[in-house]
Amino acid sequence: MAAPRPLRRRSRWPVKRRHAAAAAVVAAIVASGVFVAEPMRVPTGSMRPTLQPGDHVLVGKLAEPGRGDLAVFARSGELSVKRVVALGGDEIGIEDGELVVNGRTVEEPYVDHRLLDGVYFGPVTVPPGSVFVLGDNRTDSIDSRTFGPVARSDVLGRVVLRLWRQPRRR
Repeated sequence: MAAPRPLRRRSRWPVKRRHAAAAAVVAAIVASGVFVAEPMRVPTGSMRPTLQPGDHVLVGKLAEPGRGDLAVFARSGELSVKRVVALGGDEIGIEDGELVVNGRTVEEPYVDHRLLDGVYFGPVTVPPGSVFVLGDNRTDSIDSRTFGPVARSDVLGRVVLRLWRQPRRR
């Protein structure tokens, strides 16, 4: 005699009801506009060589950007992508093209230092509740050196993934 087959445990909800419940949750999230991540197209060349104009990135809206992260924020009704180099309370300056935060020179492998010829800025102290952002392409970037620190409430999230790179035109 063959061994008895184990009994399957039945769900409290029939399959159709579970699918309907899942669909209702997804619809509620979509209707409320609450997204955990959102794709974005990089508008300018200010983040070269890290990001090129036309690249597409995924912005994580739950992740708060820290030092070194790429932040997406709203400024004058447009979205911008820049690197967070200092947080509220930090003192920041640029001395002969080198970024100095709280008296220490920051190593920045993503910046082409051959293009930074004798650049000076600051020092300034970043206000609490704000971040200081710079483009990786410092010679062609409008950033916190021009418009000041960015309020954390204006930061939409941080770049968590480059989705695809814009093909270069020849």
